[in-house]
Amino acid sequence: MTLTLTVSDDVRALAPGFTHVAIEAHGLVNGPSSDAGSALLDEAARRLAVRLDGRAPHEDPHMAAWRETYTAFGSKPSRTRNSAEALAKRALSEAGLPRVNLLVDLYNAISVAHLIPVGGEDVDRIEGGMRLIRATGEEDFVTVAGGEETIEHPDAGEVVWRDDAGVTCRRWNWRQGPRTRLTEQTASGIFLLESLAPMPVAEVSAAAAELAELLARFSPGADIAVRAPQSSA
Repeated sequence: MTLTLTVSDDVRALAPGFTHVAIEAHGLVNGPSSDAGSALLDEAARRLAVRLDGRAPHEDPHMAAWRETYTAFGSKPSRTRNSAEALAKRALSEAGLPRVNLLVDLYNAISVAHLIPVGGEDVDRIEGGMRLIRATGEEDFVTVAGGEETIEHPDAGEVVWRDDAGVTCRRWNWRQGPRTRLTEQTASGIFLLESLAPMPVAEVSAAAAELAELLARFSPGADIAVRAPQSSA
């Protein structure tokens, strides 16, 4: 079954240069972080350093575009960074990139290497299709704080991903909720690569092809489909 992904007109108007590429995969084999996955993360950090050539992540034109867009919907980008900028900062720090589980490590490596936000969701935990919208402020976002499950609500006008049950990711790609995240038991996933102008669509497609190849390598026999880029332009 193909998961439906839609982008609202309000979001398209906010970010006319937005492009996303989705990879839907079934028959995945996940597990703990591995030496092979760690090696990919280390190589991604090396590629990032070459790409930035001494600049801070937020000085990259693509990250600057995300900061402008976050500001446009009322978020402070220096406090709530997009997922790629947040990972890039960790990659360049002494602590380095986190190791989460194999599938998350794979898409984080692609995110860092290409400096593009990449997210992964467990298809079996999504209710209905996924929609990128500007929130009313009344939607539920189930998260964990202090070890306890709690419900937050996005700000009115905030850009969020949601399904029929509620918000799955706040501030576009800033914080993912635990309900749909990829776990070691995940067998079906949707991976979303998101870009803004000035990143060329060809680079988004190349990053998606690289991630699809990694998924195939680590989950032989998986059914993997890369969708054509969807642009708001």
